[in-house]
Amino acid sequence: MKNIVVIGAGTMGNGIAHVFAMTGHSVNLVDVSPDALNKAMFTISKNLDRMVAKGSLTEDEKAATLANITTNTDLSSAAANADLIVEAATENVDLKLKIFRQMDENAPAGCILATNTSSISITQIAAVTKRPTQVIGMHFMNPVPVMKLVEVICGYSTSAETLKTIMDLSKALGKAPVEVNDYPGFVANRILMPMINEAIYTLYEGVAGVEEIDTVMKLGMAHPMGPLQLADFIGLDVCLSILRVLHDGFGNPKYAPCPLLVNMVTAGKMGVKSGEGFYVHTAGSKELVVSANFKK
Repeated sequence: MKNIVVIGAGTMGNGIAHVFAMTGHSVNLVDVSPDALNKAMFTISKNLDRMVAKGSLTEDEKAATLANITTNTDLSSAAANADLIVEAATENVDLKLKIFRQMDENAPAGCILATNTSSISITQIAAVTKRPTQVIGMHFMNPVPVMKLVEVICGYSTSAETLKTIMDLSKALGKAPVEVNDYPGFVANRILMPMINEAIYTLYEGVAGVEEIDTVMKLGMAHPMGPLQLADFIGLDVCLSILRVLHDGFGNPKYAPCPLLVNMVTAGKMGVKSGEGFYVHTAGSKELVVSANFKK
């Protein structure tokens, strides 16, 4: 597994590229947007600088990591020599199916096709390829360079060989892989998203304010970040998308997204990525300021 292709240069994609490149892999980072690729390389370099400043990485190691990454706007050419392709595009099933068809068509026969999806069925994705035994979920946590967990999800047809390869590879990246089965939301988001949704319902129903809800969970449950702050960090649009996958997949009303979440996403309030969600997020500031929409 020397040649790795990562599709999508957003937050997850650039983090995945960072981790593979830092462990000596040759990484081809692919995105349709040259601007997104430039931004991703800037982010990776900045994150490596933080590691150098902390003494966990040398300047030479930083240079070697950056040298391991090339960028590309053409998936077909990038896939031609890949040993592993990790798709990290937007959490949209139609987009992922389109990408997997293209990956399957252009990748070598022995190439494993992985997806960083946080909720969408691996079996459904694998079904649009001619190599379902070589399709697997590789769900990294955000921020990828920091978080140890990787959910490794087998689809209905994923082979034992593919599973072993990805489990071993994840360990070689310094991660802690956990094998889970292919059901909506897997483990992480099946548990996390209902908690976030319930926190939003608690706000929506006037039980408590934004800061109060987050404080209860941080101080009472020892969570490092309150659920509303975490929702902003994940992206409210992503939270909504995952809840809809859970709701559609299980047909259980307990997964129905709170109307407040739906309205916020419709209004363009996505959290950190848009500058406002439950909190106002100012670049360069770590201060938590509750959005004016939720102030008493």
